[in-house]
Amino acid sequence: MKLLRIKDNSQQKKDAFSQVARLTGKIADKTLEQLEREGVFVFPETVKDAEDITQDQMILQSVNDTYRSGNVMGFLGYGDERLVIESRFCGEGEDYFFQYLLDKVLDFPNIVDLDADANQDNRLFNFLLFLFPYYLKVAMRKGLFKKYIRHRYNDGNVKGTIDVARHIEKNIPFVGNVAYSQREFSYDNSLMELVRHTIEFIKRKPYGKKLLIKVKDEVKLVIDATSEYEPCDRQKIIEQNKKNTVRHAYFREYLALQRLCLLILQHQKHQIGAGARQIYGILFDGAWLWEEYINSLIKDTFYHPMNKNGAGAQRLFDGNVGLIYPD
Repeated sequence: MKLLRIKDNSQQKKDAFSQVARLTGKIADKTLEQLEREGVFVFPETVKDAEDITQDQMILQSVNDTYRSGNVMGFLGYGDERLVIESRFCGEGEDYFFQYLLDKVLDFPNIVDLDADANQDNRLFNFLLFLFPYYLKVAMRKGLFKKYIRHRYNDGNVKGTIDVARHIEKNIPFVGNVAYSQREFSYDNSLMELVRHTIEFIKRKPYGKKLLIKVKDEVKLVIDATSEYEPCDRQKIIEQNKKNTVRHAYFREYLALQRLCLLILQHQKHQIGAGARQIYGILFDGAWLWEEYINSLIKDTFYHPMNKNGAGAQRLFDGNVGLIYPD
């Protein structure tokens, strides 16, 4: 495996990227929006809907004979090549600063790090698992996802469309039942079933119960709503969600949750990055993490900074001198 470690907000000669040349060629001068469409998972949420991260932000930008990195930290892979983007505040060892921010903002377990070894893909997969409680909690703030689905019945209380072929198959000789189907507004739909399958998958992990205890109320709501859950239906549910993604803008949080669940559940069938989407990874906006961390410390005194969109930049000193940044 070929590995290169760089720092965020730094500049290096292009020659330094020769060992990961194919990966560099795939990501250089591409915006986060473009990379997200190719399969890279960008946090927070999808870049087109996030306020603190811009669509035109790049991981690597060409500047003459150098590449300049931005505020993004995380992990990328292509084939046997790996690129780890660490915080510029860490030393030569583990990236404790990045880990600390993840722990304080997202309540990540301390077992997460960006060390590169033979299990680097598994570490990436762990990142996706640890993001699940956050995305579930954010989506469930809008309540359980509800949509129309078609139920099939065979009884004497006809309320929908009669299914003639099924009626002939099941109700001859006639004993009073009629086969029919009806569209109903239901919580037990393909998306909620997908979330349920993801919950059951995480439960089987050694740290699964500890991870889900943070969202135990949301997990209980999902379990109660998915009475038709069957473990053997996982692949069918995955295919249904791949074909029918959430489209309504009001439920954009559920779109992010749906995408995360698909990434988690499909990892077992084929490793992340296999097939058509060979670029894979997970990226965190460092500026967003820092602002959320500061907000957790001084939220009773200051408004949320949101310096990236200019909505409410807070100054620590008189005369509007000095933004809230670690450096």
